Amino acid sequence: MSDIHLNFINQSNDRNNSDIVIFQKNVAVSFEEIAVAWTVIQNCGQGWNHPFVYPSTMTVAASDSYGNFSPQLTASYGQQFSVVEQTSGDTLILNDQSSASVNEVEVLNGLHMGAINANIYKDGRLLATKTSIAPGQKAVFEFKPTLWIGVVSQVGEGDVMNSAILSNVNTEISLLGIKSADIVMTGGGPGAESTPFMFSLQNVVYA
Repeated sequence: MSDIHLNFINQSNDRNNSDIVIFQKNVAVSFEEIAVAWTVIQNCGQGWNHPFVYPSTMTVAASDSYGNFSPQLTASYGQQFSVVEQTSGDTLILNDQSSASVNEVEVLNGLHMGAINANIYKDGRLLATKTSIAPGQKAVFEFKPTLWIGVVSQVGEGDVMNSAILSNVNTEISLLGIKSADIVMTGGGPGAESTPFMFSLQNVVYA
């Protein structure tokens, strides 16, 4: 898969200057799992647009209870990473062993003591996180080629979103086979004339 060039266009009747959140769900875990606000589009007025890229590559990093973060390593599906103790301190390494599924990326806590967090990034921004991974346990990440998009308030990029916020976001857009597309927002408006916000793909170019 190559990078996908997307362009958000506001053609809505929104009068509240709403924020737009874009994220992915880690489908390797339960439905109660949290999601991270990967991209938040702010202050995009009526008729304005906001181009962004959904990259083909992702990176993985670990962090610990001391607030330390490992360097980000390029990750591919089917790979397993471990945090291990070395003389210079904790290190994130790529294991020879593959993940349990070719569709997953795993991060194993190989330390003797101390929990870690595992983070996945796309385009340098946090896409997903799994916290408090105990020694011997692992985080598993799997993403479908889809983006979730919706209107939110008071959510920033990298914020963990709870189920109350997620329940208001119900538009899932498939990126399968797409090279570029516009994501057009319509709907909204004041008072009784208001309609739900809708998001649709337009001007799709296939890879």
